[in-house]
Amino acid sequence: MSKEGKKERGSDLPCLEEEMPELYKQLCDIRETLEKHYRDMQDMEFTIQDGKLYMLQTRNGKRTGAAALKIAVDMVNEGLIDKKTAVTRVEPQQLDALLHPTLDPKAKKAATVLTSALPASPGAAVGKVVFSADEAEKWAEEGEKVVLVRIETSPEDIHGMHVSQGILTARGGMTSHAAVVARGMGTPAVCGAGDVKIDYAAKQFKVGETVVKEGDVITLDGSTGEVILGAVATKEPELVGDFGLLMGWADEIRTLKVRTNADTPHDAEVARKFGAEGIGLCRTEHMFFDPNRIAHMREMIIASNEADRRAALAKLLPYQRDDFKGLFVAMDGLHVTIRLLDPPLHEFLPQKENEQREIAKELGVDVEVIKNRVAQLHEANPMLGHRGCRLGVTYPEIYEMQAQAIFEAAVEASKELGKQVEPEVMIPLVGTKKELDLMKAAVDKMAEEVMAKAGKKFNYTVGTMIELPRAALTADKIAETAEFFSFGTNDLTQTTLGMSRDDAGAFLPEYVRKGIYARDPFASIDEEGVGEMVRIAVEKGRKTRPNIKLGICGEHGGDPATIDFCHRVGLTYVSCSPYRVPIARLAAAQAAVKNA
Repeated sequence: MSKEGKKERGSDLPCLEEEMPELYKQLCDIRETLEKHYRDMQDMEFTIQDGKLYMLQTRNGKRTGAAALKIAVDMVNEGLIDKKTAVTRVEPQQLDALLHPTLDPKAKKAATVLTSALPASPGAAVGKVVFSADEAEKWAEEGEKVVLVRIETSPEDIHGMHVSQGILTARGGMTSHAAVVARGMGTPAVCGAGDVKIDYAAKQFKVGETVVKEGDVITLDGSTGEVILGAVATKEPELVGDFGLLMGWADEIRTLKVRTNADTPHDAEVARKFGAEGIGLCRTEHMFFDPNRIAHMREMIIASNEADRRAALAKLLPYQRDDFKGLFVAMDGLHVTIRLLDPPLHEFLPQKENEQREIAKELGVDVEVIKNRVAQLHEANPMLGHRGCRLGVTYPEIYEMQAQAIFEAAVEASKELGKQVEPEVMIPLVGTKKELDLMKAAVDKMAEEVMAKAGKKFNYTVGTMIELPRAALTADKIAETAEFFSFGTNDLTQTTLGMSRDDAGAFLPEYVRKGIYARDPFASIDEEGVGEMVRIAVEKGRKTRPNIKLGICGEHGGDPATIDFCHRVGLTYVSCSPYRVPIARLAAAQAAVKNA
């Protein structure tokens, strides 16, 4: 120990610098020699015997994210390493600790860990347990900090998720609704906690013999997946100058662009602050669950004819136009890719009878009308059912309304910004060229009508998500119509592997443990299988349209190993949740260095 170190620790014990100054100086000289030789911080072992210093071994020292960042920047400033080497010295995932609150390591040592599950969204959260989105919103309005605990979340829980400090689910994987939404909001989340047995009626959950009731405080560590009983102190992130410096070097080096998945102007602004270069995925379905809109959406769904559907959609049009304008303005002219409605319609209708009665009363119809429509829309496997472009084929008026809203918003935003906004309209779940042809024709027709009405021309592109094996295998034909591809690797993984991302959590850990998959394929792309589908689509798409824009917008877009694959396969950009944008920027730079 040095005199300075002794002083910092407030120690009254003897230190090496005081007791053996010559050997202390010799050790410091050796340390400097080794660090210059290895060009990295060293973890050295030594001993002193009979007044002589013996070096036992040296190796590159382990370090926290903050320390790795500082060491890398300092070594560039000292001329020991160059910028390319510096960006490889920080693990991309280490940046999580710099972007989110973390648990105080000292306080965590004494904590009682109830269980560990999937670290679905990084950061630390402390709050009182609530079991419904409505209760979360009510408690938050009263000034309480809450953690929302659900068996699994659905789009109807969005309002409660927004006000929660953290989210805990008993079911679901790394790409479940809870995980994806939480990462987008920057909210810590732990998912797939199978040991957590939730009893909604009793307003409690059990882990073994431990009972946690509504109002009890728990702590979530979204970076490790731990669920902790009681409150654990947290530390706020500190983004210092070195962070911006390293990110700037990464941007100089990388060739992959980095966009964000964002559905609100707030998410877009957060992502831009973190360096996003556009929006790669806007999920329009999230916009319909606002209390002011869901009634009109349900009115459209229960309508028995096209005229009534169009009347309901006309009520939604102004909301959608404002939504899109907000995104365009927030991104200040950067490219924004908007996915038209994707989920099956049953997700917008309640399944419980008491809720169905409330909606029937609100819409002025008999409850049997709601029940019958719910029964009609029921699907055994909705992931493979009536969703995506299949909705547009069946009910083209839905996509027409959304296209009209997009283009009218682009006109208004261009005027406000004083620069041209060029929206990218994305058709989901396309499996055949004919599907895309029909949808593109509807979008083009609406663009012409909006241009004629506005008296202004504007540019836009129409593309598709590649999320079905058939689309990947016929990408050369689809590229005749599509002006860009965005690989939806969440669903492409499900459809290629034949696994449900929400149910596979029950057996996937065993598959990883036994080496069947090197990693969870929903967290990091299965390069041999799903990756091969991407390669085929890239090759075929470029054969038809050499300059086609190619991106990835599944949650894999924030995974460093997947980003390395995307660089090698030649994608244009990756798109990820706002808080993963810095991770993607650094990982893209590392991929460029590694594969140079």
